[in-house]
Amino acid sequence: MLTQILLTIVVILLVILIFLALKRRGVKPEEIEDAMSLSWTKLGMEEKLGRLTTHTEDIRNCHKSLEQMLRVPVERAAMGELSMEIILSDQLPPDMFGIREMVLDGKIPDAHIRSTAGIVCIDSKFPLENYLRMTEAEEAQQKERFRSDFRRDIRAHLNKIAHDYVCPEKGSADFAFAYIPSEAVYYSMIRDEFALLQDHTKRGVQVVSPLTLSHKVQLIKAGVHARKLSEDAERVKKDLFALSREFSEIDKLWQVFYTTHLRNAEGKAEELDTAYKRLRDEFDRISRLAQE
Repeated sequence: MLTQILLTIVVILLVILIFLALKRRGVKPEEIEDAMSLSWTKLGMEEKLGRLTTHTEDIRNCHKSLEQMLRVPVERAAMGELSMEIILSDQLPPDMFGIREMVLDGKIPDAHIRSTAGIVCIDSKFPLENYLRMTEAEEAQQKERFRSDFRRDIRAHLNKIAHDYVCPEKGSADFAFAYIPSEAVYYSMIRDEFALLQDHTKRGVQVVSPLTLSHKVQLIKAGVHARKLSEDAERVKKDLFALSREFSEIDKLWQVFYTTHLRNAEGKAEELDTAYKRLRDEFDRISRLAQE
């Protein structure tokens, strides 16, 4: 499709140039054809269009592969878990999250985050079969039937997440995430099933896409960091309080030592010095008598 658009634009521009040249200068058509051929060759347009065609085909094949992955539940689940794991590992330290580990009395979510509010579980497996059927259906009645089936699938899946992973009494946070690896599917659900999602949000189940999960992970990380800072500040406060108590004890000991022992020692030193002076004076007197 992209190649066809570019070719159309090139052809239109060439036609305009030919028309203007013929009108203004009376150039022969053969001369214009030769000039166009030479310009086409010098610019390497044939090679560039060939590469563009190849890239377009690669994009088309990639899109088909992605669609195929979304159709197969196992491959879709693997893709969802991989993208979710990349988001978590890019934004969180290893000690803050886990992948397919047992938590909450034997439950094994696809991932979990250790937050200040408890363990936040993430489920990345989501039923999309009826969604794909709904988007491909051509008849309105058939489309509506698949929409109803998709709505039923959503409700059942969110109910399971609420039951398994929103249990604060076992150590979880009061919410869990249902991860949708496709932004298109996520925004389609927000648009068409907002009331259903809102009802389950009240029960603690939040539906997230790659972008919204990244945002929420950052908020959780900020909360953990703030709590760590608060704990560090509390620890410093306790250390200062303990140091203050120790200093108070040392101050008491110093006051006792200074007011009693040190001053007593000072008094004894003065008495000793006076006695020494008297003794020295007596020796001096005796020495003078002996010399006479």
